[in-house]
Amino acid sequence: MEIISTSKGIGGQLTEFRKLVSDSKKITFIGTVGFCTPFAELMAFVLRGSDKETVFLPDLRADEARSMVFSSYGMQLDEKADPSADTVVLLGGLAMPKIGVEPEKMKELVDELTKDADSKLIIGVCFQSMLINCNWNGVIDFDFIIDADMTNEVKKL
Repeated sequence: MEIISTSKGIGGQLTEFRKLVSDSKKITFIGTVGFCTPFAELMAFVLRGSDKETVFLPDLRADEARSMVFSSYGMQLDEKADPSADTVVLLGGLAMPKIGVEPEKMKELVDELTKDADSKLIIGVCFQSMLINCNWNGVIDFDFIIDADMTNEVKKL
């Protein structure tokens, strides 16, 4: 794995993501309900005002995919949508062992979602190398993985 860029903080993560999807037309985020949904909304937020269509798909449930729309509250899940896309973003919460999503099943879903795309882009977005540590990169043909590390400090004042 070659590191092609380094950035800091959520802003850096979002900037790198926006660069990677600059040529994408339709982006489907796949993640766990609750934990990954806000991250998908945050990443889609940096695409507001563009002509890119964004969709969120929970776990392996393609029939529950929802479009993502910009509102006065930020990005929100909206109506049911077709999850087929030229770009799929897999969020790291999927790889957590307690979630129970098998990478082989996810690969089948990703292949199905991108089968009609002229060119496809598969991106992983995770914290603390979750997708790599759980060997999802050994099963899924990622083009890029955005891997962030987070340090938290609780300070008593």
